[in-house]
Amino acid sequence: MKKTVIALQLYTLREIMKTPQEIVKTLKAVRKIGYQAVQLAGLGPFSPGEYRQILDGEGLCACASHTGLDPIVKETQRVIEEQKILGVKYLVCPGLPMELQNAAGYRKAAKSLSRAGKVFSQAGLVLGYHNHALELEKYGRKLGLEILFSESNPKYLQAEIDTYWIAFGGGDPASWCLKFAGRLPTVHLKDMGIKKNTQVMTEVGEGNLNWKAIFSACKKAGTRWYIVEQDICQRHPLESVKISLENLHKMGLR
Repeated sequence: MKKTVIALQLYTLREIMKTPQEIVKTLKAVRKIGYQAVQLAGLGPFSPGEYRQILDGEGLCACASHTGLDPIVKETQRVIEEQKILGVKYLVCPGLPMELQNAAGYRKAAKSLSRAGKVFSQAGLVLGYHNHALELEKYGRKLGLEILFSESNPKYLQAEIDTYWIAFGGGDPASWCLKFAGRLPTVHLKDMGIKKNTQVMTEVGEGNLNWKAIFSACKKAGTRWYIVEQDICQRHPLESVKISLENLHKMGLR
């Protein structure tokens, strides 16, 4: 397989991947569009081995996955075994439950994720955390995201900055990518535009984020995988992910 740095978060296509037949059909379409790597967000009705077989058959690799906090910290060995079967290296926690979305909760999560991250690291995997906007709420002088990462072990917990949600929370995506230099192996590329005076998610390159600055920051941060995600598409999701990939190629990212 040709070496690539662009992947697609399959959460984007969740509405057309509900049945076994839809999953197989959609993964085939993803590969035809030009993606060679994906980030998983659940396996649906398939076992890890079955899903890996489907991916291999379509010429796709699973570079990363999203897995909830509870399985990560409570079923660590099972999760490791699944990721190994799938060929995943980067495992990312996609957020925290509501009861942990406070200063004490971020400190608690920092410790539990660091402990799990050490076990993942010993197994050859990398644990990360994916932000939304809510982690940019301030608790005293520190943002929730700052508490989480300042109190976790940088050897065992990496970042997965989501460009849209950082901007939505009032932050600068490029600056946040630079904050995590050496700690940002994966990043979520998601653009922000305005429609009828409301912020909307758009295809990468179709909104208003400063992609030149973001890519420069990611390069300095040592980012390995640039992962396209669009939680809400303004058109058919397959058309959206195609536009994002084409725009990324035009911007020089391969």
